[in-house]
Amino acid sequence: MSKALKLLRTVQLTLLGSIVLYAIVGEVVGPLRASANPTLSYVLTTVGVAVVGMILVVRRTLILRSATTLAGKPEDGLTLNHWKTGYLATYALCETLALFGLILRFVGFGFQQSVPFYVGGFVLLFFFAPRQPSPHTA
Repeated sequence: MSKALKLLRTVQLTLLGSIVLYAIVGEVVGPLRASANPTLSYVLTTVGVAVVGMILVVRRTLILRSATTLAGKPEDGLTLNHWKTGYLATYALCETLALFGLILRFVGFGFQQSVPFYVGGFVLLFFFAPRQPSPHTA
């Protein structure tokens, strides 16, 4: 269990750093086009809301259920894999939010339009840090 926890924390910290790099790269490279189609912003915002919903579903179906089982039987390999997969899927979805901000920046939107995606992905990724399942929190 501690090996899986260490791996997840390493992945989380790496992805948090990558979100910061997205913001830096978006500013250094800047927009690749001069004008932006506002429809893309609306589409990515709508998809971003759906991604947040998917994050909550993944957490409920994979992480929380697996954590409850792992609290009683920490040696269960299949449940441990579900738990890890849930965290990795959550992290991938959080990273997707941040990538939406980078996409917006590249297609001509300003930093102000990209920031909510960077911040949303970063905060969610930070907030969903892996926690070792224990009988008291399950």
